[in-house]
Amino acid sequence: MADKRFDGVDRRGFLGKVGMGSVGAMLAGAWPAARLDARQMPAQVWQPVSDRKVRVGIVGYGVCQFGAAFGFQDHPNVEVAAVSDLIPERRDGLMKACRCGKSYESLDVLVKDPTIEAVFVATDAPSHARHCMEVMNHGKHVMTAVPAVWGSIEDAEKLVETVRKTGMKYMMAETSCFREDCYAMRQVYRAGGFGRVIYSEGEYYHYSPTPIPSFRNWRTGSPPLWYPTHSTAYYIGVTGGRYTSVSCNGFNAGYEVFKPGANVYENPFTDEIALFRTSEGGSSRMLMAKGVFEVVVETGRVYGEKGWMEGTQYRGKARDLPDVRRPPLPPGMPEGGHGGSHGPLTNEFIGAILDDREPMVNVYEALAMTVPGVVAHQSALRDGETLKVPQFESKG
Repeated sequence: MADKRFDGVDRRGFLGKVGMGSVGAMLAGAWPAARLDARQMPAQVWQPVSDRKVRVGIVGYGVCQFGAAFGFQDHPNVEVAAVSDLIPERRDGLMKACRCGKSYESLDVLVKDPTIEAVFVATDAPSHARHCMEVMNHGKHVMTAVPAVWGSIEDAEKLVETVRKTGMKYMMAETSCFREDCYAMRQVYRAGGFGRVIYSEGEYYHYSPTPIPSFRNWRTGSPPLWYPTHSTAYYIGVTGGRYTSVSCNGFNAGYEVFKPGANVYENPFTDEIALFRTSEGGSSRMLMAKGVFEVVVETGRVYGEKGWMEGTQYRGKARDLPDVRRPPLPPGMPEGGHGGSHGPLTNEFIGAILDDREPMVNVYEALAMTVPGVVAHQSALRDGETLKVPQFESKG
């Protein structure tokens, strides 16, 4: 049956012209609910918790130049003590970008500097778990770019054990968790605005007909859902729940690097779409797609018993919604990329160190976002067989 609100209009064409935000505004009257008008709220002001500076080492300045992109050099509670990259030209570029006068030729050397308290690991994805464990084993806190592990359940087990053994703080810099929409969904969920989540969606489209350059070509032919966290954050990062099982479908868009024998992963899929069962008893559809023509976006939706959200507009039964704005940043610190999430992630990590608390995306949340994608790829290779997702939970 046709949706009467779109009579005589092709729905796909309509959405392409007006955008989902405009559709949300049109339908506001159909699902009346409390709204947050940030313009009528008092301006947020960052309040320092300490005047102490955390001495941070930064490692990695590759194609994305993430080492400098998260704003450590602009945080008033940070001193960038040293940087490192294996490639001398990149190392020099990172020093300049971070306004730092000291560098080391490798992470192996940097972690031996006794004056460094924490390290940001922005190296190649296959090295994240190994590098983070090395940092923590040298008595330093660590924040890592995504994902937490690269296709390995064994590395996930080792990573958890290292966090427990060392007592160091671990945080994964999952950008979706601090995107405006996902962060707002988290606050609404915690305030009871959704009830149990019946269904959620997370989508990471990154059109890549040719491989993106990468250190030792780690991106070339990689399984899509080994890089799942920009999607899975739209359930795990919202609810703190878990995925318990998965069935995944893989698709091949015909690119050269995904043909038999063309990549080291023996991966035939450009796109993977997974259906997870959640710990709440609901369902969650998460995807990573490289083959959808000219689309590069990270987005998601949450649908619950009491309300739902797409973007930052809430529709539902709740009337007393919390302040869903992201925490304020220190003066002069930019929000950065990925929807303004870089600065908030760095601020969260440094705040966790100064306050001596768990960071928002600790090792358990990081693995809850990462490991399901590893299992989903296994399911896709088995023609969608439903597989259980291993759980990693705090013993405390």
